[in-house]
Amino acid sequence: MLQINKLCKRYGKFQALNNLDLSIPKGEVFGFIGPNGAGKTTTMKIICGLLSATSGEVYVDGIDAIKNKKEIKRKIGYMPDFFGVYDNLKAMEYMEFYASMYGIVGDGARKTCRELMALVNLSDKEDAYVDGLSRGMKQRLCLARCLVHNPELLILDEPASGLDPRARFEVKEILKNLSSMKKTIIISSHILPELAEMCTSIGVMERGHLVINGSIDDILMNAKGSSPLHIQIVDNQETAIRLLKENPAVEKLSIRNDEIIVSYMGTEQDEANLLKQLILNDVAVSGFVREQGNLENIFMELTGPKQKEAV
Repeated sequence: MLQINKLCKRYGKFQALNNLDLSIPKGEVFGFIGPNGAGKTTTMKIICGLLSATSGEVYVDGIDAIKNKKEIKRKIGYMPDFFGVYDNLKAMEYMEFYASMYGIVGDGARKTCRELMALVNLSDKEDAYVDGLSRGMKQRLCLARCLVHNPELLILDEPASGLDPRARFEVKEILKNLSSMKKTIIISSHILPELAEMCTSIGVMERGHLVINGSIDDILMNAKGSSPLHIQIVDNQETAIRLLKENPAVEKLSIRNDEIIVSYMGTEQDEANLLKQLILNDVAVSGFVREQGNLENIFMELTGPKQKEAV
């Protein structure tokens, strides 16, 4: 659905995007992660045709998005992080106004708008003025607005920003529903645990580079230091330490009383072999568990000072 090749964006001497490559298959729910200024919003705006690229290629469903900006806008629904609403309009009038921009008018427009307002749980707010809606309701209304022309690709920049827990839950459920409709969705967010629940894949950006990209399961498994191995030793700790230091999959280890915490880069089969080796060498092991990785650990590791020095 989306293919980005060597995308660059420069503002004077500042390189916002530096040879960005990204591929997102149809039906994917992709989470865009990165600190402020990493290039997420710049990338999204270029995809939508709202910002010109310095160089590179962007294809949406096989169409050159840079050369065909008008055509591509019919395939994309974009929800910016800061959006405007027309406060003197009722919610249904607001929806019909945006539908008319895509040539959807009359009874067909009203039917489509009603269905979308039902999708975002705003059926009872058709006649409510937009300025009287809560922030969460406005977010959901803007999400419905993005869907009036039935786009194939949804690009949502911080859709849950500033919402209370209940409103975030409602937005998350709507996005899950859209995913079940086979929409391709790109979500930028700093609420990392919720991205892990919603997304099938993620990409971490830092200083205009995509530093890691892939399925959530693969990233949690492979990201360095995100899933340390905890080994509880009852007896013969010295032998255990020696064997661990000799193991090529062990990057570093630390000792806390009778527990050894290992930064371990092996597979599940490697873990099984390691446990077997410890036992065969008379190490009394009472606990052997891999810590569950999480996006916060990965984010901090990949966008921390060490990563910045390497860029």
